[in-house]
Amino acid sequence: MNSRTTTSKWTVERAVPLLAGFMILLSLALATAFSTWWLLLTAFVALNLLLFSAVGWCPASLLMHRLGLPRQSDLR
Repeated sequence: MNSRTTTSKWTVERAVPLLAGFMILLSLALATAFSTWWLLLTAFVALNLLLFSAVGWCPASLLMHRLGLPRQSDLR
């Protein structure tokens, strides 16, 4: 890939799956080490990913945008 044609700027659309992946790994580690109740966090993250893919926003994406992370549509 040519560096001139790709953007390395972090956007909400890139940060949401990154945060979700981290939270899922964290909840799996906590469920393994402490209690299976931590798997509820995995379910919560999955529901938020489904919401994000269906309507284009989730609570985390709203917070990220409010904190100054641009959306993909803002960069065009």
